[in-house]
Amino acid sequence: MYNWLMKFFSADMAIDLGTANTLIYVKGRGIVLNEPSVVAVAENRLLGRKEILAVGAEAKQMFGRTPGSITAVRPLRDGVIADFEVAEEMIKYFIRKVHHRSPLTAPLIIICVPSCATQVERRAIQEAADAAGARKVYIVEESTAAAIGAGLPVEKPLGSMVLDIGGGTTEVAVMSLGGIVYSNAVRTAGDQMDLDIIEFVRKNKNLLIGENTAEEIKKKIGTAISPKDKANELTMKIKGRDLLSGTPRETVITESQIASALAQTVTKIVDTVRHALELTPPELSADIADLGIAMTGGGSLLRGLDAAIRAATGLPAFLVDDPLACVARGSGCMLTSLDKNKHILQTMY
Repeated sequence: MYNWLMKFFSADMAIDLGTANTLIYVKGRGIVLNEPSVVAVAENRLLGRKEILAVGAEAKQMFGRTPGSITAVRPLRDGVIADFEVAEEMIKYFIRKVHHRSPLTAPLIIICVPSCATQVERRAIQEAADAAGARKVYIVEESTAAAIGAGLPVEKPLGSMVLDIGGGTTEVAVMSLGGIVYSNAVRTAGDQMDLDIIEFVRKNKNLLIGENTAEEIKKKIGTAISPKDKANELTMKIKGRDLLSGTPRETVITESQIASALAQTVTKIVDTVRHALELTPPELSADIADLGIAMTGGGSLLRGLDAAIRAATGLPAFLVDDPLACVARGSGCMLTSLDKNKHILQTMY
């Protein structure tokens, strides 16, 4: 009876709990939250526990700029919970921010996880949402939500391929008749691209930069394919700490240098797609040749990545509308038609 009543008073939601960003879709309102998955934590030695100082965009501004007593952390790594206590507080904060109902009401929540998440990791995510005050928690694989959000004909007897590149994982899946025929995830994605840029700048420019600077470089001049016209390529001024003198220094980095820095990660993503195609049944392969490969997630925004995949596979690859919100949009569609989609939703207990 309690659960039946809660249906009418709670704002049920779908959460794309990403390594880099968390998006929340609320039933009847659409996507209402898109914030970085970052938490600023202070260690309270007197009480022997952590205190949450800031969450989301406010905490991300502190990244690399905090004093010794405060740490800006990402509680999720590779798409799964790395710090349970901090992740639980982050989920609670985001739910309270969008759930403007009485604290006595509890929402039904759908949470997306990568296909490479183990049963233990899935259970940890469900327990974190339960502790945050959920009435019922369902787990869905990101690739399924991404395919639905991209508008692919997943319910039809046709092969649809989706490539979801997030912050922590790259996931490729082939779907038909509402189910996953093949899926694979590698823990190489947007965050690895940032680390590649940091390492390249350190080795070739003798300059140390932070994650926020690396992400800015990736967004502004990042590319998967080195430009042919070197005379007119994009450049960017960057600042960091000189490794030899220890003083701040400014230098210029070019588009082709970033393409070189990202080459290994781009190759791994392309190889993941090629391997998926090799293991796809022939009839579905024919459908994918017609429909193409749908690219979703923030990592797919890297310039030239679609062209690199087309060159390697010979198949059309296209970026969906608003790829960052695709997984949240797809899980929101499942929330709207919950009874229809219960066969692809999981619950760990």
